[in-house]
Amino acid sequence: MSDIVIKAENLGKKYTIGHKAENGRYTALRDIVMQNARSLWHKTKDLVQGKPIIQGDDLEEVWALKDVSFEIHRGEAVGIIGRNGAGKSTLLKILSRITEPSSGRVTIKGWVASLLEVGTGFHSELTGRENIYLNGAILGMARQEIKRKFDEIVAFAEVEKFLDTPVKRYSSGMYVRLAFAVAAHLEPEILLIDEVLAVGDVAFQQKCLGRMGDVAKEGRTVLFVSHNMAAIQTLCTKAIWLESGMIACQGGVEDQIKQYLNSQSKKTDIRFLKPKCLNNNLYLQRFEITPNPVQSGAPANFLLEFRASAPARIVELSILIYSFLGMRIAVLDLRRSDISYELNASNPLIIRGGLPSLPLVEGEYQIGLYIVCGETWGNFLDLVNLTVYYQSTQGVTPYSPNVRGVLNLDVHYQ
Repeated sequence: MSDIVIKAENLGKKYTIGHKAENGRYTALRDIVMQNARSLWHKTKDLVQGKPIIQGDDLEEVWALKDVSFEIHRGEAVGIIGRNGAGKSTLLKILSRITEPSSGRVTIKGWVASLLEVGTGFHSELTGRENIYLNGAILGMARQEIKRKFDEIVAFAEVEKFLDTPVKRYSSGMYVRLAFAVAAHLEPEILLIDEVLAVGDVAFQQKCLGRMGDVAKEGRTVLFVSHNMAAIQTLCTKAIWLESGMIACQGGVEDQIKQYLNSQSKKTDIRFLKPKCLNNNLYLQRFEITPNPVQSGAPANFLLEFRASAPARIVELSILIYSFLGMRIAVLDLRRSDISYELNASNPLIIRGGLPSLPLVEGEYQIGLYIVCGETWGNFLDLVNLTVYYQSTQGVTPYSPNVRGVLNLDVHYQ
């Protein structure tokens, strides 16, 4: 069709990795010299034959992408989802012509701009004002276009007071805000975005998401890679799910996210299976939440057991409940107002508690833990999955989950 702006056909990207064999013995300078002398002939022969020259005894071929085919139409906002290492960033690098595919072909119609590395092209010695013009030119904007959008970029970045200060004196947040502001004010026909919303504070992330939403509403084509399923669902209408370098599925964004999250939940048991080490001498030995699955609105109980091989102290402790889109829903605060939790090798710590009612709507949730041990930094742990189901006791037909929010509140009315 004429409105297809990106078409990938059997796209593949292969990398060759070398594995160096270690014999475990001490290597002297004379050994290195002799080894290089012996391998000179083999390197020269490989170079003449066009083979890759890689240090190591073993070569392994790894396909970051393999047999990837899809079509994207003009004006579509498409999310690319998948686990780390699934090939999402590699795909965007091929589409933005940073790297060439090893097999297959891709056809692109229109000017492509990419937000893959926010801040690439910034010079630390130049001021914020100078870097706006420099970075804008690198990203393909004409000087008159940068001048026309200059005030809008500065307002978006919120760095007016520091505009004539070298960016090397900026905080990391200021640097990221300015870099994203320049890149976000491009006006390409096709925009590729790779996890840029993972930077900055929460308020700025929301502003970035709003800006990307505006781009999509203007009828331009957007490809968005992110682990934030809520952002994907908000911004995109379609999704492509990559698994081990291949397309597992593609289609409507809600269906793809649901299938992807269900596949991930099957890889995590609803039970806490083995101890987790919190520091050198403190372990989370056991965690239980019962019942699981639990009925929406019904009571739920939990148990935590900590053991230590030496005296240890827990200063802060909280159970965290997340939706499967990654949104934190609730925090069960288990801190003590008087003293911290103390335990040692002969005295474990067991905490039992419960909720009179768990008012979550039906669906899948993730349970985590936040803990601060002594003076160390806090640790976030992913523990188990929690399934909540709905069972009407009044014969009322339930609403579909996607229109009910996350809480099932008990309402009394006349």
